[in-house]
Amino acid sequence: MSIAGGIREIAAAAPGTIAVADGDRRLTYGGLDDRSSRLANVLLAAGLRPGERVAVLLGNRLEYPEVAAGIAKAGLIMVPLNPRLTPAESAYILDHSAAGALVADQAHAAAVEGTTLPPTVLCLGGHGLGPSYEAALAMAEAADPRVKAGDLDPFCVAYTSGTTGRPKGVLISHRSRCLTFYASALEWGLGPGRRTIAVAPMYHGAGFAFGYAPLCTGGTVAMLRQWDPERLLAMIAKERAQSVFLVPTHAHMLRALGPAALRAHDLSSLDTLYFNAAALPGTLKEWVLDAFPGVGVHELYGSTEAGIVSVCRPADARRKLGSVGRPWFMTEARIVDDDGNPASRGELFSRSPYLMNGYLGDPVATAGCTTPDGFLTSGDIVERDDEGFIYIVDRKKDMIISGGVNIAPREVEEVLSTFAGVAEAAVVGLPDERWGERVTAFVVPLPGADVDVAALVAHCRTRLSGPKVPRTVEVVAALPRNAAGKILKRALKESHAPPC
Repeated sequence: MSIAGGIREIAAAAPGTIAVADGDRRLTYGGLDDRSSRLANVLLAAGLRPGERVAVLLGNRLEYPEVAAGIAKAGLIMVPLNPRLTPAESAYILDHSAAGALVADQAHAAAVEGTTLPPTVLCLGGHGLGPSYEAALAMAEAADPRVKAGDLDPFCVAYTSGTTGRPKGVLISHRSRCLTFYASALEWGLGPGRRTIAVAPMYHGAGFAFGYAPLCTGGTVAMLRQWDPERLLAMIAKERAQSVFLVPTHAHMLRALGPAALRAHDLSSLDTLYFNAAALPGTLKEWVLDAFPGVGVHELYGSTEAGIVSVCRPADARRKLGSVGRPWFMTEARIVDDDGNPASRGELFSRSPYLMNGYLGDPVATAGCTTPDGFLTSGDIVERDDEGFIYIVDRKKDMIISGGVNIAPREVEEVLSTFAGVAEAAVVGLPDERWGERVTAFVVPLPGADVDVAALVAHCRTRLSGPKVPRTVEVVAALPRNAAGKILKRALKESHAPPC
């Protein structure tokens, strides 16, 4: 298996089919196959050898799939860089991964400003970072080098967001992603003739998986260059998109547009929405179901390390509100208590062919999250009901201990989100001399809404026991997030930490 395999197959069978759309630009499967082979030859001619790493600093644009496929065709390993990284963060990843080349968009040069770049650099949209990408491709051989890579060899080192310290490099195999692509096609209707949009950033694991999967199965993917809810609705109408992957943040911002915005666009082609990154709050999921009638809404759960773990399908979306479903294809789930015994509530582990190979250069961290029989921890505390549906209670490391009571922030967040005028909320534990930690809520109001904090706390008291009621509520304009749309609770804690 190779992530370039599907592209080779579709190019041979239907070379004229449009693979990627980016504004007015279009790239056929024949062109995608040709250009990715040229890139592979450029990298090999530069002296890179199979197994070496190539950093990629690009946003969502037409060239992203060909860069990924070209790296794979050369037997090399892709290291995606988030364009929002600081130079110090980029320097750490470039050094830790020992990247021998960099393919970068000049528009994102600030992310690597002042850093020591790899020996080989190819630059799109300018020449400031290095030689022209397009010029290099134009001069390269077009024959596919077909460098052999094993199924379990990594195609990518995806660095975690670093919310709990230095980012770790997650080694993801060709087999992991190829099986994800084909299972995604089965689950979410990707494949020949199907159209989708790459909304989430492709430099993130889920964004890449669901932006690239259509190309391995014969579909067409349109690139949303920068997140804008109005632009997404217009693209769905223009491209006649059918299956679209989103994260909860996107749903929040679509809801904020108001119902008239959705009615202003022809969304009749859309039949499938699937969500990941964080569990959808119940009230937000109900809005999605009501705002997109007739559209199948899937909620999936997973991680960079584990891949997809579970899915809640449309038939269960309302009756199992708050659930992330049952284990996905080829996945075993195990829930254990603090003593490691099987339980209906506890820490979730999974075993599947989607699991990572481990953390790059960190066997201790790898061993710390895996079991001898091949299960990987999610780091989440979950509950499983009598039908096998899984509910996320909270991140194990996010649990608040106040006055000796264990409090799951997600439970409090769900209650806060049901209060009129609240768009979303995040709850953390801040240091407290008396209680150890105090429950602190950060609340984002809906556009134009005023949140009465006293009334909000009173609302919580009718639904939560005393220790769970927020002792502090702060109304904020937005919550800090990483590229995947996950709320950075560490940033909230650090911004409100007491002075040393």
